[in-house]
Amino acid sequence: MSAAERKNEIRRDAARGDADRDSAGPAGPVGPVAGGAGPAAPREAEQAIVCEQLVRIYKTDALEVQALQGLDLRVAAGELTALVGASGSGKSTLLAILAGLDTPTAGSVRVAGHELAGLDYRGRLHYRRSSVGFVWQNPAGNLLPHLTAAQNVALPMRLNRAPRTARRERALALLDSLGVAHCRDRVPARMSGGEQQRTAIATALANTPRVLLADEPTGELDCESAETVFEGLRTANRDHGVTVLIVTHDTSIAGQVRRTVAIRDGRTSTETLRRGGEAPAAGQTAGDGSEHEAERLGGYAVEYAMVDRVGRLQLPREFTESYGIRDRVRLTREPGHVGVWPDQHEPTSRGPSRRADRGNEDEHA
Repeated sequence: MSAAERKNEIRRDAARGDADRDSAGPAGPVGPVAGGAGPAAPREAEQAIVCEQLVRIYKTDALEVQALQGLDLRVAAGELTALVGASGSGKSTLLAILAGLDTPTAGSVRVAGHELAGLDYRGRLHYRRSSVGFVWQNPAGNLLPHLTAAQNVALPMRLNRAPRTARRERALALLDSLGVAHCRDRVPARMSGGEQQRTAIATALANTPRVLLADEPTGELDCESAETVFEGLRTANRDHGVTVLIVTHDTSIAGQVRRTVAIRDGRTSTETLRRGGEAPAAGQTAGDGSEHEAERLGGYAVEYAMVDRVGRLQLPREFTESYGIRDRVRLTREPGHVGVWPDQHEPTSRGPSRRADRGNEDEHA
């Protein structure tokens, strides 16, 4: 499903709102603006997002594309996490599944207590309206062009049958918390790109979701506007208690979050954790690893390879290329760690000599 198709589905959902309200149950209360608690669904060990062995295969008449190949991912409740990867690595497919706009071919995905793979159409619609918010890359595409900023923010609450007064009060409070209160009576065409994206964040927070997904939210903005939008995402995470997952190619954004997860070939490949203070000596830890600590620019970063549930380890390409690792490796138990050794005793297509045999020949010479 393309980005345009996803946006069209969201707009079709909005158009069905009046009809769905007639058959929907009573609406829940509109949550508080700052530090509000989300829906009462239980969290799984305080994990907001849990993906296990997630597979997504797209099939055409003559082609089969494996966009996700057994991906594992966990994002704790309250985290602000960046997701990076090359084009075609599976980022957008994963985000579409987490947003309830696509379904996995196999595997399990739980978001805010919902098992998405088992939801029918109406269940996914309720999930998108109550448990997850999303911000897309194109600023203008996140908002309805004929509505003002305040009306755009109030619309999701209207679809959830919130009272008119509560809708307006919360819409104005959200715009104020994101620094765009001055845009409340403006349509998107009268806003800058950064103002549109911050209004989009306010709209995504309208129904107090547990999770906010952002797909390249700064991709079409200049550096100054991008910084204000990222500050808006930080506000959503810090002040509104929302778990935020950002897909981005912007290294400046990825460098400002405590945790960055990289995807390669449809699987999570590496994870980078940033901590404040000086880098510790080998075998030591430093700092508490909190989000506020990670925001300090003087911290350090440690990159980790990912190990899935069955113990498979995906080595970064720069390691495999530098050490000539291919096909198989030899593992050894070392004090406090595991040694990974390239196979240097079997000939490869490049034809390196067998060192052990050459050593024996020298002894007999």
